[in-house]
Amino acid sequence: MSDVSMFVDLGGIKMRNPINTASGTFGYGWQFEGFYDVAQLGAITTKGCSIDPWDGNPAPRMAEIASGLMNSVGLQNPGISEFVRQDGEYLQGLRERGCQVICQVVGHSVEECTRAVELYDDLAPFASGLELNISCPNVSRGGAALGATPAAAAEVMRAVRPHTKLPVIVKMAPHDVGETARALEAEGADALSLINTIPGMAIDVRTRRSRLSRATAGISGPVVHHMAVRMVWEAYHAVRIPLCGIGGVTTGEDAAEFILAGATAVSVGTANLCDPRCAPRILSELRQWASEQGANDIRELIGAVEC
Repeated sequence: MSDVSMFVDLGGIKMRNPINTASGTFGYGWQFEGFYDVAQLGAITTKGCSIDPWDGNPAPRMAEIASGLMNSVGLQNPGISEFVRQDGEYLQGLRERGCQVICQVVGHSVEECTRAVELYDDLAPFASGLELNISCPNVSRGGAALGATPAAAAEVMRAVRPHTKLPVIVKMAPHDVGETARALEAEGADALSLINTIPGMAIDVRTRRSRLSRATAGISGPVVHHMAVRMVWEAYHAVRIPLCGIGGVTTGEDAAEFILAGATAVSVGTANLCDPRCAPRILSELRQWASEQGANDIRELIGAVEC
């Protein structure tokens, strides 16, 4: 076993190691306990929840593509109050066992995001931090994503910041990375997670219809990995706050690329759906890589790419 220190601090969320899980691919954590002890991870990020339940999009809403996955789930969730009622006891125990719990905030308007943050603050003592998803459609402004522009992203962060003392991580859309990162940092974001899925389209050429219930969907998995690494690198050179790299992590080397590009932590996403035991394996491989690099501390390797 390597003796490399794997402790990291993601904007005030103190993780025993850099491995996190991506929201929407890991349920609420307990679903994976039959495969391994989830507490060995640095953190988990729970499925996004809103102030009221969302039904999500009709089926079909997932489709396999070459080297990845497309999804249009629509952030189906039971609402924050029901989520806490159903899963709070497990998540409190998970945090007491040493794994940090990051709760994702979703909403269809700035006001809904603010109210959701307040609800988490009131009802979820197990939350180590909040991940603010700014890729939700803003129904009050024609359906454009809440964080569609740097100014719009900053508006959401500015609105929610006074309503919680918890660390707030913002999950960024894959565009205008440097400018948006700087705008979010200026409004008090404690960390950034990137990237969210990349919009795409899959057509059944026999039926001439979309392979999903909606025309477009988000692409994730290995197909987006190297684009995500580039965007993490861009953000690292734009801001001083820590980053969580997300996108196509299936091996320890994938995680190492994010670390070298500037990520403090790394989220495992789509891989959980293919191999539910992958996260602890990725952690072991990342630790071994750090040891082979001659590091005493994983933090020595953050942003250490030479180019």
